[in-house]
Amino acid sequence: MTSVTGAWQGFHAWREARRVSGLERPVHFIPTMGALHEGHAALIRAARTETSAEIVVSVYVNPTQFNDAVDFESYPKTEAADVELAMNAGADVVVFPKPEELYPGGIPDRAPETDYGALTRLWEAEHRQGHFDGVVAVVRELFRETQPHRAFFGEKDWQQLAVIQRLAALEFPGLQVVPVGTVRESGGLAMSSRNARLSASGVERAQALYRGLAQIARQEGAAEVVNAVRAHWVAGGIEVEYLAVVDAEDLTEPRMKHRPGRVIVAAWVEGVRLIDNLPLPPLTQ
Repeated sequence: MTSVTGAWQGFHAWREARRVSGLERPVHFIPTMGALHEGHAALIRAARTETSAEIVVSVYVNPTQFNDAVDFESYPKTEAADVELAMNAGADVVVFPKPEELYPGGIPDRAPETDYGALTRLWEAEHRQGHFDGVVAVVRELFRETQPHRAFFGEKDWQQLAVIQRLAALEFPGLQVVPVGTVRESGGLAMSSRNARLSASGVERAQALYRGLAQIARQEGAAEVVNAVRAHWVAGGIEVEYLAVVDAEDLTEPRMKHRPGRVIVAAWVEGVRLIDNLPLPPLTQ
C-alpha cells in the first residue's frame, strides 16, 4: 500500500488517488481558507499525533461566509506558501476544492439560513449577517467530501467552533470535532492573517486585547473589571464591537452556575477587525 501525498486540485482527484493506492487510513481533516500561518500549523500538528491517520488540509476561500464583498476580494491567496507550510507541519494532502464540488447548483448569493438558537443569532452572527449560514453550508459539504474521523478547529474562533460542534452533533454522528488552543504572537495577540494589515503601532495597541482578557479571566468575569477593561481599550483607540462574559457552550448571558464560561471580544484596530477569547472557570455561586 502506498501513501497519497501532495497537493490536489479538487476532491475527486484526491479520492481517485486514494482508490488507486488502496489507502484506507482514517482522515484527520483541517479545513482552511488559506493564508496559512503558525495557528494553522498547530492544527496540523495536533492532527498528526495519531500516526495512522491521513492528514488532509483543504484550502477554499468561501464566498458565502463574507458579508463584505471587498473583504472577500482582498482575502490573500498564497497557494504555494500554503502547501509548503502545511506539508512542513505534517500534512499528507492539501486539497484545493473546486467550487462546483461544494456548490453543485452554483454559488448562491446567500447560503440557506441555519438556526442553532443563540449560537447563530448572537455576537458574530449579529454583527456579520449570514456569516454562519455560509460557514455551515461549506463545512457540511467539506465533511461530506472528506468523511473525516476527526476535524480540527482553533479556539480563537470560539463561536465558530461551537457552531461546527453543533453541526457535527446533528448531522455527522461519529465525527469528533477537536478544539486546538489559540496560538499567540509574542505580545499575546491572537495569531491571524489579518494581523499583517496592522502597523507596528497598531500591533502594540492590539496587544492590549489579550492583556484585558487575561485581567477579566483572573477576576472570573467580574462586571466591574469588564467595564474597566472596556474603558481602557476605548481610551487607547480600540473600537469595541462587543465584549461579553458568556456561557462557554451556548454563548448566552448571564452564565449558568456550575458551567464554564468564556470572555469574548470583537474589536477594531486601524480598520482591522480582531476577535479573541479566554476561558473562565465554572460559576460556583
